[in-house]
Amino acid sequence: MTDLAKARSILETLVAFDTTSARSNLALIEWVEAYLGEHGVISNRVPNEGGDKANLFATCGPVVEGGVILSGHSDVVPVEGQDWSSDPWIVRESGGKYFGRGTCDMKGFLALALAWVPQFVKGTRPVHLAISYDEEVGCQGAPAMIERMAATIPAPRLAVIGEPSSMKIITGHKGICAFEVNIRGHEAHSSLVDHGISANMVAVRLMSKLAEIAGELEASANPDNGFDPPQATLTIGEMQGGTAVNILAGHARFIFDLRCPPDVDPDAAIEPFRELCRKVDAEMKAKFPATGVELQQLACAPAMTHEGSDDAVAFVRKLTGENTAPSQVAYGAEGGQFQRAGFPTLICGPGSIEQAHQPDEWIAISQFEEGARFMERLARELA
Repeated sequence: MTDLAKARSILETLVAFDTTSARSNLALIEWVEAYLGEHGVISNRVPNEGGDKANLFATCGPVVEGGVILSGHSDVVPVEGQDWSSDPWIVRESGGKYFGRGTCDMKGFLALALAWVPQFVKGTRPVHLAISYDEEVGCQGAPAMIERMAATIPAPRLAVIGEPSSMKIITGHKGICAFEVNIRGHEAHSSLVDHGISANMVAVRLMSKLAEIAGELEASANPDNGFDPPQATLTIGEMQGGTAVNILAGHARFIFDLRCPPDVDPDAAIEPFRELCRKVDAEMKAKFPATGVELQQLACAPAMTHEGSDDAVAFVRKLTGENTAPSQVAYGAEGGQFQRAGFPTLICGPGSIEQAHQPDEWIAISQFEEGARFMERLARELA
């Protein structure tokens, strides 16, 4: 079996594991551990507090400085509610594409990296594989793994985050913070508005403030910062509340995310909303002490910048043949977390982010093959 055929086989195996962020990824991690063990590679698990998920990192080759980190996340976004034309957990080939949840984001990259392990272990400089959990829900899993790696592996030359970039070099991404707002109202008949507090009406007031902040962020953005769109973006992803049309809502909930380019401080951007939450909470409690507003930060991952990436870019250009200027992306990723740990970091992976997260997610076979050439050249470079 050729390395490319092996990568296709591994892709089928990885996609078959339902690693939606709400579920455990341990079955996938156990499979990877066994596969690496067959090639004499020792794996290091970094579990979550509940023990139902884990990061994994492993060194392929000698334990020396100057290696390369290849990093990808194991979790995928849900398929529920999406109109798939085939089983999302089975790789289907059609029209020059591999269809299946995670084929693009980002089990394709992981499959390629794993397929080249037999070559990586023969190198004179190592490849450090890093597989995280819960990237799709705010990059929550990687920090503990990155901390362990920074403390235990010899200093690598660079880290490559294999997010889908059409094998183009990305040296900047936005940071992302996610928040949850819970509002406890006081139920009463909807005709007696003075006898209660509608959590839904409070939610509308708070969400209106978020829309105002989003507009201000757009108006103050630097249009030449290289991001598309250039502004920090603020969007409300979920909202629930109330029980009936004629009852003042006893509870409301919404979640939102804030994605900031490196020159925007997320804490400063969100502070006016925090102030309003505190004000509204006090107003509500003055009427009904059991009511109020709770704002919780679910996750926050830093932006990645081009600083310190010149050598990493030069190295990866030898592997991709890419000569255009590196670009930046609006989505969040784990690149900023690796960078903050002191690793020169960039993004480069097969597939396009435009094919991720949607029904019938796919990766072009030509991109998969380009990723294979990247791995082959990397193995030669580290030989």
